[in-house]
Amino acid sequence: MEYDTLPPEWTQEGVEFEKTPTIPTAEEILDVSFRRAAAKRKEKHNKDRANEEFVRAVTAAVHDRLVSILQRFPDINTLPPFYQHMVEILYGIDRMKKALGAVGWAAWHVREKGFSIASKMRRAEDITAQRRRAVARISSIVHQIDPELRFLNDARNVLRKLPHVSDEFTVVVAGYPNVGKSSFIRAVSSAAPEVAGYPFTTKGVIIGHRETPLGRIQLVDTPGILDRPAEDRNPIERQALAALMDVADVCLFVLDPSEHCGYPIAEQYRLLEEVRTLVSVPIIVVSNKADIARAEEGLVMSTATGEGVDEVLAALMEYYRPPALWEEPVPSEPAADAGDRS
Repeated sequence: MEYDTLPPEWTQEGVEFEKTPTIPTAEEILDVSFRRAAAKRKEKHNKDRANEEFVRAVTAAVHDRLVSILQRFPDINTLPPFYQHMVEILYGIDRMKKALGAVGWAAWHVREKGFSIASKMRRAEDITAQRRRAVARISSIVHQIDPELRFLNDARNVLRKLPHVSDEFTVVVAGYPNVGKSSFIRAVSSAAPEVAGYPFTTKGVIIGHRETPLGRIQLVDTPGILDRPAEDRNPIERQALAALMDVADVCLFVLDPSEHCGYPIAEQYRLLEEVRTLVSVPIIVVSNKADIARAEEGLVMSTATGEGVDEVLAALMEYYRPPALWEEPVPSEPAADAGDRS
């Protein structure tokens, strides 16, 4: 079953997964379509014309329902990079396109077979037999793609829980839990951050946005995947974390020298080294909770009192590039890295 390209009128909308409606099963599509066609059939007094109208109505209803699935499912090719990465990690982009192609294949064949049989019914000796033949053929086509419909709905149910990560200048905030990552995002965001469910952890992803004189920036808190050692993470978690880090234009790593977060500073530095292996973008390191314990070097701040928050934001903005300039080289002299600022 291959259908690599969709007709223009079937083009998928650029919508998010959270707005994608539930994908019906084959039985659900047929049940609704048959009931609607049966209602139209009762409106015809001529039995032969009623049978023909029933076939045309079933064909149109099934075809339109399948096309609607394609139109309301997000276009994989136009998704932001984060979503494309997650589709590839979880389900495979080729597998997703094959499933959507199967729905397109079924829509085309239902229309082709259904209307072909309907057009010949008036000349047929046994019109009732032709109606049954059309029903059987349409049902067979739709049932062939039932596994694909169920696959798409399962994918929709998971992908709709992903946080909305836009394709814009992004700061990924990393560090152990309770070091002040979310507090920083809340402090610098112009609006309340979005808290979205994440399919790889029971914890949420915090996303905030801030309008600056240079343009809007997006701040993303890394999920609870970092809560445990790397060797304890499963392959999907590791890939998901890598995908999240991959959207970063700059990474802010937050330390807690006071160790009130519950993690020794040595462990925090080990995590910093791991993050270095995950990103190829500049890393700005800042020590938080300056109101409790102050680091001897590097950027410091206190999200509790506000001390140093503006300076950290300014350091991040040194790397800001508007979308049209994202291909240009990053400054050779980093603003701050692993405590280089004094």
